[in-house]
Amino acid sequence: METKPPVPLAVLVGIQTPQVDDVAHEASLEELGRLVKTLGYGVVGTVSQKREGTGAGSLLGSGKLAELAALTGGTGVGSSMAPPPRAKARQRFEGAGETAPSTEAETDTVRKPEFVIVDHELSPSQIRNLERATGAQVLDRTGIIVEIFHRHANTREAKLQVEMARLKYVAPRLRESSGGGERRQGPGAGESNLDLDRRKIRDRLAELKEQLEAVQRDSDHRRSARRDQLRVALVGYTNAGKSSLMRALTGSQVLVEDKLFATLDTTVRILQPETRPRVLVSDTVGFIKQLPHDLVASFRSTLTEALEASLLLYVVDASDPTYEAQLEVSRSVLREIGADVVPSRLVLNKMDQVDAAGRAALVEKHPDAIPLSAHSVEDVRALRDTIIAFFEVSMVEDVLVLPYAKQGLIGEVYESARVLSEGYDENGRVLKVRGLPGAIARLQRSLAAR
Repeated sequence: METKPPVPLAVLVGIQTPQVDDVAHEASLEELGRLVKTLGYGVVGTVSQKREGTGAGSLLGSGKLAELAALTGGTGVGSSMAPPPRAKARQRFEGAGETAPSTEAETDTVRKPEFVIVDHELSPSQIRNLERATGAQVLDRTGIIVEIFHRHANTREAKLQVEMARLKYVAPRLRESSGGGERRQGPGAGESNLDLDRRKIRDRLAELKEQLEAVQRDSDHRRSARRDQLRVALVGYTNAGKSSLMRALTGSQVLVEDKLFATLDTTVRILQPETRPRVLVSDTVGFIKQLPHDLVASFRSTLTEALEASLLLYVVDASDPTYEAQLEVSRSVLREIGADVVPSRLVLNKMDQVDAAGRAALVEKHPDAIPLSAHSVEDVRALRDTIIAFFEVSMVEDVLVLPYAKQGLIGEVYESARVLSEGYDENGRVLKVRGLPGAIARLQRSLAAR
């Protein structure tokens, strides 16, 4: 019977600066633990320290560094200039293939953690110093997020976006292997292996950029076809319950899983029960604290769903004590792409997990918010009514005359507007309709052109 490789073990490391209070620091470390578990790693310990900043060479003070090294089996000294060994964990992270189970006999009854995961973005030198001191593979928060995105990308567009961000993350962290600094002979002569690797990354990035632009042109075309339709975008922090709400509103079988970044690809479905004109609901990629800038840039096309929506629903987990900080993260990312001008409503999700006093406090603090549970049929129905009422305000009534020779366009009329009444005269079918001004103008142009 084939045995599975052991689950990689990790120690979490966090620095609490004076600007971060205890609650936010603990929540950040807890979130990091969930990110690590999303990758399938086991968390065996946490090392935390209060410091003025995160710029120290080894990140931690000597005492805490020794404490961390005791957990991982390292020396606690990070000043050696000897190159660190190439850990199998690094090969796995960089996509060199799955690491096979070790053939060496385990001499210790207790396994040492193979990873040190730091809740901050680290410089290459900080990573190097920590690896020397701990003897374990060091990854920072950005690296973990990039790796999760890499594993969860399904569509071609998402895969291209994530590979670009991943290469941009790896490139400055490439190192010369021991004995690998010699100059090459033949093709690429005069380049070290490190130079060659960096050039390959630059060439691959140029290739990916070209492919992504072609895919995004197709996406832009699909979005332009939906421009005159009613569009709602669910946005918010990862694991706030957007996919559950999407399923409740549309009846679609989108993935709902208690994992961070369980879905990356934008899903567009029709609001159910269907309305006329119909309402499209999109579920966008979730946000997270310290979301790498390269990922935001790469997913700009995906986030355009939010920019071009008629209404944004900011979904937050009302049961999370740090929901306000999470909401600000979502707003800041959307502000970066200019989507902060889109009309929006705040949705306080998971209210069924909040006690009566907490619910009263939330409603008092956010009187205009929509409190609900995605699992409550009544709450979802009330949200649907709110969405429809929002669009009704923008609709206008008009009269369309559909000539008898153009009755084939009746489906387009019913698709784009609500038909209030029908009649007939010598010119054709007379339709009194209600819809968005842009959609009615488009129908008028279609009738005039054909």
